[in-house]
Amino acid sequence: MHPLLLASNSPRRKELLGKLQLPFTVQTIEVDETLPTAINPKGAALYLAKVKSKALAHVAHNQIVITADTIVLSGSTILGKPDSNEDAFDMLKSLSGKTHVVITGVCLRSNDKTLSFDTTTRVTFGKLDEGEIDFYIKSGNAMDKAGAYGIQDWIGMVGVKSITGCYYNVMGLPIFDLYKHLKSSFCVS
Repeated sequence: MHPLLLASNSPRRKELLGKLQLPFTVQTIEVDETLPTAINPKGAALYLAKVKSKALAHVAHNQIVITADTIVLSGSTILGKPDSNEDAFDMLKSLSGKTHVVITGVCLRSNDKTLSFDTTTRVTFGKLDEGEIDFYIKSGNAMDKAGAYGIQDWIGMVGVKSITGCYYNVMGLPIFDLYKHLKSSFCVS
């Protein structure tokens, strides 16, 4: 048995965790990601990471479960995954020429310890024209990502002017902070 269990449906989180070169297994989970109406938008990612962790009732001996959730926050509005191409277009148009925040909440849980944290990255888009937005949406990559974009995709290369904070956080897993907490709190290295 591998000590790390990534409880996630995200291929990007699997890819990023793999780059740490620590042995891990993956288990997909299904949870209701409906947020409480009174939640502070800045706490939404951490709330959902904890909900995902609780969805796994059993943690094997010497195992550390990793769950995460990433949100895109434009002002006080959470931009989730788009429901349609039109929704994706509207999201990208709203991000064009502006700075927004990407927050990833992470929950680490073993049999005897739970540690939760979140990481924030500020992302500034240059001005995108409608043709660029349409081109990206037609690629099919906008639909499964919060905020309708992946920083690692074409739109990130041509549209993201600057970031302040962790690049990998924008992809969905703040690798620096994750490794730091695994090493210091769970003795994983």
